[in-house]
Amino acid sequence: MHEHDVIVVGAGGAGLRAAIAAQEEGADVAIVSKLHPVRSHTGAAEGGINAALREGDSWEQHAYDTMKGSDYLGDAPAIETLCQDSPDEVIQLEHWGLAFSRDDDGRVSQRPFGGMSFPRTTYAGAETGHQLLHTMYEQLVKRGIEVYDEWYVTRLAVSDEDDPEERTCHGVVAYDIQSGELSAFHARNGVILATGGPGQVFDHTTNAVANTGDGPAMAYRAGVPMEDMEFIQFHPTTLPSTGVLITEGVRGEGGILYNEEGERFMFEYGYANNDGELASRDVVSRAELTEVNEGRGIEDEYVHLDMRHLGEERIIDRLENIVHLSEDFEGVDPLEEPMPVKPGQHYAMGGIETDENGETCITGLYAAGECACASVHGSNRLGGNALPELIVFGKRAGHHAAGRDLGEAKIETGQRGDWEVGEVDTPVEPGDVSAPGEDVVADGGAAAGSLSGDEYVQRALDAERERVESLLEKDDGVQHAEIRAEVQKSMTRHVNVFREEEGLKQALRDIRRAREKYEDVYVADKSRTFNTDLIQTIETRNILDTAEAITLGALARDEFRGAHWRKEHQERRDETWLKHTMLSWNDGKPELWYRPVVLEGENKTYEPKVRSY
Repeated sequence: MHEHDVIVVGAGGAGLRAAIAAQEEGADVAIVSKLHPVRSHTGAAEGGINAALREGDSWEQHAYDTMKGSDYLGDAPAIETLCQDSPDEVIQLEHWGLAFSRDDDGRVSQRPFGGMSFPRTTYAGAETGHQLLHTMYEQLVKRGIEVYDEWYVTRLAVSDEDDPEERTCHGVVAYDIQSGELSAFHARNGVILATGGPGQVFDHTTNAVANTGDGPAMAYRAGVPMEDMEFIQFHPTTLPSTGVLITEGVRGEGGILYNEEGERFMFEYGYANNDGELASRDVVSRAELTEVNEGRGIEDEYVHLDMRHLGEERIIDRLENIVHLSEDFEGVDPLEEPMPVKPGQHYAMGGIETDENGETCITGLYAAGECACASVHGSNRLGGNALPELIVFGKRAGHHAAGRDLGEAKIETGQRGDWEVGEVDTPVEPGDVSAPGEDVVADGGAAAGSLSGDEYVQRALDAERERVESLLEKDDGVQHAEIRAEVQKSMTRHVNVFREEEGLKQALRDIRRAREKYEDVYVADKSRTFNTDLIQTIETRNILDTAEAITLGALARDEFRGAHWRKEHQERRDETWLKHTMLSWNDGKPELWYRPVVLEGENKTYEPKVRSY
């Protein structure tokens, strides 16, 4: 059994920053990651990091833009923490050596981004995430922080009290991809989940194949609520053939969207009369799909993004990798012709419920980055706000898990304080078919909560070994690829940018059928080394849980807010829906409930207003 003070699961931006922060507090910290750190999906982030650095800008204005962008579903304490802490964290990255782009006067460059009232997006060409990942990995190596890379965490080791708010997380169980062995990791102080997003729930996504919703699914089954899972961001500019991201920085530099008729439709059809291409991402994505649906799309699929007028020198200086992506994946030289783009799944605003310190309702369990929901982004994330979330909340989670006093959190977690029961009419019974998915392992005859930390970790290890052996011993049945493909196809068709009640219900039927098939899943590859078949089979279970949570939330929320568009409900209903959608795992069934949004900030209360660009 491996033992450390703090264990960080995941080695992207949030995981690296959390590990560095915990080590700064004097903790013995280790990262356990199914990927080598520099292969983490943070490396695919292109556009930049928002921070109020210049005269004329302020964290208060950044916070207002973020709250407006969230369509007033963000929690003010989290938003204000992000915007207050981001400038110092960006400066810290610069001091660590991140090669930000520079203006002629030597200052770091900042570009306009959608939904921002000031050009506050700090960037390193169009490869900001790549630079950030390598800069922080250097710090990891410098500090000698231990990394168990290519170890896939498959289960949390959590105590077994009936009430999730009384449970404690003592560690994790992980599968060594190289050897095929399962091992236990005991965390004396805390576990921080930084596992990234659930993009593989959809079949057209900007996300890496490793982004399968592992952290939210594991935390959910251990008793932590999932929050606001219905809010999925569809980025307006992805390459049609692959889903590869074309940064918002193209539009920030002045790139223009055209339909088949050569019309600049963001203005000509009134989608965003003031900001045009730099409206919020949800607005631009809906506009593009409307153009396609009304017959003004190109090949009935996409629109054009044109940056030729920027000139080769400016493009190569600030957007060089976009030229290569367009050439490599679409065969289009954007210096000579416009790029084809269409919306693709990009980001999950929801995730594991945490407070502004990254802590969940389970003692010793934290989450940061895209897998978490504080909530900073509410119903719609503004471009450039993901990377500061990684470093701000990764740092806070690392410090808190290692013992630093960050003060009492203003955001509550779990079913404490002000909350209400929810109901939703579903066509099938959600949840596991035979409820085998519990990650809280009860011990026959032992009083709940009576074991030591390492005993709980050992018990979780024994349960996981039994599960993995049963998968490997089964000789026939259904393979995970068939199940996964059916779910991805259904989610892309029914739970996309435009959502209808019957489509959401059909998606739930499809997920239910996939769950029934998963009862008969088997692993064809019986080897013990580099068994990707086994790993993807385990991942598919997490995809099922996150897909169902997304769809249940989307069906329950009968309003139009941010990225969540409902055909039958075309108005934002503040009198009813200024609240977070919460799902708790209750004996194998999702339990729906709600918590009010926190609009009271440090010095002001954010009053919901009409959101227009």
